[in-house]
Amino acid sequence: MRWSIGCCVAVAVLALGVPPAAADSTLIGAPGLGDPYYPLDGNGGYDVTHYDVSIAYEPGDHHLRGTARIDGRVTQPLAQFNLDYSGPEVRMVTVNGQPAGFTRDDAHELVITPLLPLPPGLPMRIIVDYAGTAPDTEGEGWTHAPSGGAFAVGEPHSASTWYPLNDTPVDKATFTLHANVPADWEVMSTGDRTEHVVRDGRLHTTWETRQPTIGYLTTVAVDHFTFLEQRRANGTSVLSAFAPESEDNREDEQRLPEILDFLEKLYGPYPFDVAGGIYVDTKLPFSLETQTRPIYAPWADLNTVVHELAHQWWGDTMSVRQWSDICLNECFASYTADYLWPERIDNADVDTEYRETIAKYLWETEFWNIALAAPGAGDEFTSVYYRGPLFLHALRKLIGEDVFFTAIRDFVNAHRDGHASMPEFRAFLQSRTSMPLGEFLAEWLDGTRPPRDAFLYPGTLRR
Repeated sequence: MRWSIGCCVAVAVLALGVPPAAADSTLIGAPGLGDPYYPLDGNGGYDVTHYDVSIAYEPGDHHLRGTARIDGRVTQPLAQFNLDYSGPEVRMVTVNGQPAGFTRDDAHELVITPLLPLPPGLPMRIIVDYAGTAPDTEGEGWTHAPSGGAFAVGEPHSASTWYPLNDTPVDKATFTLHANVPADWEVMSTGDRTEHVVRDGRLHTTWETRQPTIGYLTTVAVDHFTFLEQRRANGTSVLSAFAPESEDNREDEQRLPEILDFLEKLYGPYPFDVAGGIYVDTKLPFSLETQTRPIYAPWADLNTVVHELAHQWWGDTMSVRQWSDICLNECFASYTADYLWPERIDNADVDTEYRETIAKYLWETEFWNIALAAPGAGDEFTSVYYRGPLFLHALRKLIGEDVFFTAIRDFVNAHRDGHASMPEFRAFLQSRTSMPLGEFLAEWLDGTRPPRDAFLYPGTLRR
């Protein structure tokens, strides 16, 4: 993310969504996975392997009709389990082809009770039908566009406002979206567009995200888009879209193949099979690294594009284990866009920029009072943007160019299509050098005051 700063009777009852008697508590999947910041995110008892979501959207009245097919595997005996969902009214739920009981609980819990308990290891297919008006979350999920269209965007939450899922970074899955809208509208999403046809007055599109992803990195956008199609030298297809008031962003987006070439030199091969961007014309305070195709706010500039594309490595293919690990996403994307691109493309003197920034904020308590390694719930999107790049530049100067760039490239590639944590990153760094890093990392990552001078000005940064 980038900031601008009887059998028949039973079946009928289940289909109507009336919950049966309470399940044995030992057979209930946990309603959350205990993330330190968002403990009710995600659900226990199963792992998802694939989402197949079909939606129809009416821009005039913001009516959203959907069917989500969720394929996975049971990991514990389950008489009841949850999905994360806060979208339109649920009409029916089935589990492995049988009607299931369901109820809505709290802000985003869809509680499901299958006809029979599910044993561990059993493949599971959940189908949820839903329909109704999709409210405007204004950048915290389903968001209305001025044109009458809409798009889904938000971090750490977004997807649960438009389809049910296991909304946690640690349960990645592949994702297919089928979307249809009136024929005079267009649709954009993540992944490879495999269908784009008009039938019976409606546009039908299909999008395949073949590498595993997590909920907030999926999106759909409906608007009167125009398109930019490009192709990288290696054959990667690049498809970008521009809402009516975002055409001025086209020039920056034309540099996307160049930016990906630059990022590959830093971090290794681009981890996905397609690329692009989605430019909306809604007032948003952030842009977001939705997988393969970031969503950009109208104010987005070239720096923003570099930032969101860096996230395709740092945040998308390698995702956080929990939200306290957010520095792995934002520290690296910010350092790439704010330091490495200006240094290597524009010949900027980033050492001087670093020193000037330290001098400016050295005595500003608020600049240092949120720790990078564990910023805290509600503060995770703060210091990682402005102090994260300083930490990485100081680390680079401490351990040297070759060790730094080889280590970060190896680390992100070792976790492709997976997860990583800040403790893992710290241990990995130490494994790459005989220089003791414990105090340096503690003062930069855990501290809430400026590090000592030796760690503020290591190597060639010495004053």
